[in-house]
Amino acid sequence: MIRRLVARTYWRVSRWTLVHEAEPVTGPRLLIGAPHTSNWDFWFMLAIGWEAGLKFRWLGKHTLFTGWRGPIMRALGGIPVDRRDPSSVVADVLERVRSGEVFSLVVTPEGTRGAGSHWKSGFYRVAREAGLPVTLGFVDRTTMTTGLGVTLDLTGDVAADMDAVRAFYADKSGFHPALRTEPRLRDETGEQATGDPTAGPTT
Repeated sequence: MIRRLVARTYWRVSRWTLVHEAEPVTGPRLLIGAPHTSNWDFWFMLAIGWEAGLKFRWLGKHTLFTGWRGPIMRALGGIPVDRRDPSSVVADVLERVRSGEVFSLVVTPEGTRGAGSHWKSGFYRVAREAGLPVTLGFVDRTTMTTGLGVTLDLTGDVAADMDAVRAFYADKSGFHPALRTEPRLRDETGEQATGDPTAGPTT
């Protein structure tokens, strides 16, 4: 209740407008945060989730959870990831889904706040193996809007799925438009995308 009140107060005074295009999702899902070009994206994510009453989980490198920061990061929904063993991420997510936990797992496939050549494909692997629908979250400086867009069920046809993702983000600029990375995987020709599934929000 307090979190929702804080979030709604923020959206009332913010220059940004909160927009929800997403259809209701009653179970767990993977939520893409893109374009990821600023540390502000993390705070937008929290404000979006708190206003909507969503339980967010996000992946962060394990060093973010050391010392005094650990309890805070976990309280904000963080899941520590040791990137020396990225395969453990999928197992962790699957265990949470099978236990009945309902959450939105936030992933930023760009993997960096700077401009890059492609997205990391780990989000695709996690969503497919865990059977999670994918909601496209966005930040768009050109319209000063942010929020949740459409929800997709990945088919396993990587190229076709990514065409749908690209169509949605075609007019979304991010907080810093010059740092936006085109939603394209390094290899979209395979039957299943693979890659580091640990790319997630960092602070």
